[in-house]
Amino acid sequence: MEQKNLLKENERIDDLQRNGYRIIQDPERFCFGMDAVLLSGFATVKDGARVLDLGTGTGIIPLLLSAKTGAAHLTGLEIQADSADMARRSVALNGLEEKIDIVTGDIKEAGRIFDAASFDVITCNPPYMIGRHGLKNPEDAKAIARHEILCTLEDVAEQTAKLLKPGGKFFMVHRPFRLAEIMVTLKKYKLEPKRMQLVYPFVDKEPNMVLLEAARGGRPRMTVEKPLIVYREPGVYMAEIYDIYGY
Repeated sequence: MEQKNLLKENERIDDLQRNGYRIIQDPERFCFGMDAVLLSGFATVKDGARVLDLGTGTGIIPLLLSAKTGAAHLTGLEIQADSADMARRSVALNGLEEKIDIVTGDIKEAGRIFDAASFDVITCNPPYMIGRHGLKNPEDAKAIARHEILCTLEDVAEQTAKLLKPGGKFFMVHRPFRLAEIMVTLKKYKLEPKRMQLVYPFVDKEPNMVLLEAARGGRPRMTVEKPLIVYREPGVYMAEIYDIYGY
């Protein structure tokens, strides 16, 4: 399909700086952020693994993991039909139809959509904000991506526990202010926290993201990695961030 036929009104094609891959985005709906890129850099995926991304949006994480890892197959689950359609067109744009599937569906129904214990790795960049406080339009794509309108942290953990193979890995990016709740919820569903990294915008600021790895049925022992600092100065990334982005 010609590139121009893949685009709809207000959409654009962005270069992902990896393997020549590109992604279709609509700035009026929702564009992927640094959190998705950092999660793709934090996740470890073995060759031949089957990967599921919960709430995949426009498919950024499956695309990046396809470029960065030897995963055999990746699936993205997305409840918003327009976003899922955009993700499928990005998959087609990169000729990855045999390697990446985009499924339109609800995270809360994931355990019914997919076979139990069928994935080696599950990733998620979930909505960070609790409830609908301050929302003008709960149907808005950006609101759904940022607020727990259609799924909660507990929904994500519950479905992940059903779909991961024993010993399988779960990778998530979230906000530090919910860290205590995250740990309790993961352990409730036998997803043992194994690795954590805090992300700081600047060296002298509080962390604004946390990257987490958990293992289904893992033994209690967690490694806290050195902090990840994003900016050396305003507008200038630290070298490690450039490496993750692939610049």
